Parts: sequence; C-alpha cells; structure tokens
Amino acid sequence: MEQTTSLVETITKGIQEKKGQRIVVADLSSIEGAICRYFVICQGNSPSQVEAITESIGDFARKEMGEKPSTVAGLENAQWVAMDYGDVLVHVFLPDVREYYDLEHLWDDAELTQIPDVD
Repeated sequence: MEQTTSLVETITKGIQEKKGQRIVVADLSSIEGAICRYFVICQGNSPSQVEAITESIGDFARKEMGEKPSTVAGLENAQWVAMDYGDVLVHVFLPDVREYYDLEHLWDDAELTQIPDVD
C-alpha cells in the first residue's frame, strides 16, 4: 500500500511540474468492487498542456518509482487522457470535458483530497 501512496504522490508532482490544475485524489480503496485503489484527476487548459502533463507524469513515475503505465489512452485528441498504473488510474482532462464526465462524483463513497494548484 505504501508503494501505491508513493506513486500517487509522484504522479501529483508530475502534474504540478506542468502546472496541471484542480488535482483531486479519489481514494477508492474502501469501496468494494472498485476498479483500482486511487483515481488521480486533473486538468490542463489546452490539448498541448494535457499532452505535456501526461508526459511529465510518465517521466516522474518512471524516474522516481520505476513504474510505467500499462495503458495510455486518449493522446490522439488530448481532451481526456487516461493512464493505467494498475492500482492508480490517472485522468488528465480539458476543463469542459472534465465537467461533462464529472468523475469526482461518479464514486460517491470515495474520499476526495484536493491538492492545491502550484503558481
């Protein structure tokens, strides 16, 4: 479990490195039948920023934790990129797409932690 929380922290650093905003960590570990332990959700202001955030997350996870995502989906249009790290699923959105899918409230029982934006 400690490895997973370290991975979440590392992913968060990767997001902050590229000024990703409105980072939310949803703890799904106490929800029976959840597809993973954590969702990390954030947004970028443009497709190019979404791509940069995704690349930064991958770099940080690989260099600091030796982890690579098993799947990265959505880079073609970079409106919603999902990265699968097994116990951690990362979602990088454009603001309007994030609002539409509203993942934070999809899992009502999840404990949500908001990470402050970096200036």
